[in-house]
Amino acid sequence: MKVNNKAIRVLGKGLTAQAIKDVYPNALLYDDSDFSSYDTNSNEITVVSPGIPPHNQMVLNSKNVQSDYDLYSDDMPFSIWISGTNGKTTTTQMCQHILEVYNSVYGGNIGTPLSKLDENSSIWILETSSFTLHYTNKAKPNLYILLPISEDHITWHGNYEEYKASKIKPVLTMNENEIAIVPDEFKDIKTNAKLITYKNSDDLCEYFNIDRTKIKFKEPFLLDALLALASKKILFDEIDYERINTFTIDEHKVEEFNDSQKRLWINDSKATNVDATINALYSYKEMEIHLILGGDDKGANLLPLFDYIKDLDIHVYAIGSNTEKIKNYCNNYKINVNKCEILKNAVEIIDTKLDLKGVGILSPSAASLDQYTSYSARGKEFKNLVNNLSKL
Repeated sequence: MKVNNKAIRVLGKGLTAQAIKDVYPNALLYDDSDFSSYDTNSNEITVVSPGIPPHNQMVLNSKNVQSDYDLYSDDMPFSIWISGTNGKTTTTQMCQHILEVYNSVYGGNIGTPLSKLDENSSIWILETSSFTLHYTNKAKPNLYILLPISEDHITWHGNYEEYKASKIKPVLTMNENEIAIVPDEFKDIKTNAKLITYKNSDDLCEYFNIDRTKIKFKEPFLLDALLALASKKILFDEIDYERINTFTIDEHKVEEFNDSQKRLWINDSKATNVDATINALYSYKEMEIHLILGGDDKGANLLPLFDYIKDLDIHVYAIGSNTEKIKNYCNNYKINVNKCEILKNAVEIIDTKLDLKGVGILSPSAASLDQYTSYSARGKEFKNLVNNLSKL
C-alpha cells in the first residue's frame, strides 16, 4: 500500500491498528484509556479494529464508523471473502493453495492485515470475521464463500440473529456479475448476485460436478476442500484434485495421533464452539468416544451438542471455567461424566479407560483463555500430556 497522509482515527492499538498506522502515518489510535480525550463530535473516518464490540463507548460516540475493508475498498483487487462459524481459516488457506499460481495473496482475519497485502496482486483471499463484517458498509467481495453458521460470539454481537446478520451482510450489496456460495438456510435472501446454495458436501459435489472419491480429505475438511475447489472452478473452470490433495491441515484441527500403546487420540483444540465439536465427532461416531469438553463457552447455547452426543457411546471429561455447567448437562442427559477441572486430570483418567477400539478427543466447544493463552497452547499441552503418559 502507498503511504496516505489523510487524517483518520482508528479504534484499537493492536495488529490491525498498527498496520493501518504504517500506511496512514497521520492516523490517531485510541483505546478505552483515551476516551477522556476522544472527540465525540468528529466527522473523521473512524476505523474500528475487529475485536472492539459495537457497545463500546467510543464506537457509540462515533459518527463515521467503518472497517479496514471499507478503508481499502478502492484499492482492493478481485477479492474472495470467506466466512462462517467453523472452517473459514482452512478454506482460506486451501483457496490460496490452489490459486497462488494466479498471483493471489491471502490475509484479513488470518495472518496478514489488509494494509500489508499487495494491491498489485490479482486476487485477495480474505478470511473475514463477523466482527469485521459488522462494521463493513462500503466494501464487498466479488466471490463470497460462507460456511455453515452456528451460535458463536454471542457476547460480542448481543444475540444469534445479529451474528447471522453480519455473516450474510455482504450478499445484500453484491452485483449481478458476482457470486455467493451460501448455506441453504439463506436461499431466500434478496441479492443481485448469483446465489449458489448448499446443504452439505453432496450438494456442492453435484453442483460443481466434483468427484469426492478423488479428494483425500474427510469431514469436516471435505467441505472446506470442496469450497476451495469451487472457487477455482468458478474462476478458471478447473477442478484441481492434484493440487488440493497436497494441502496440509494445520495443527490442533481434528489432528490424529497415537500414543505409545498405539491408541488413537484427536487434538481438536481449535474447536471453540458446539458446531466444531459436532463436526469433529462425526467421523468417530461408531467408536467409543472419550471427549474432553470445557473452557470459556462465551455464553453460547450448548444444548445442541448434548442433543447430538446423547446417543453416542461417549464419556465426557469436563474441564475449564464451565466444568460445572457441563457436568450438569451430562447429568440431565444421562451421559457419563467426570469432573476434571484441568486437562491433566482428564488425560490421566482417559488413560485408565481407553483401548484400541476407542478414541480420546480434546474438542472443547469453548475458548481457551480461561486457562491458557491460546487454543494452540491448550492443544500443545494436550499432546504433551498424552505423549508422556508412560512417564506420569
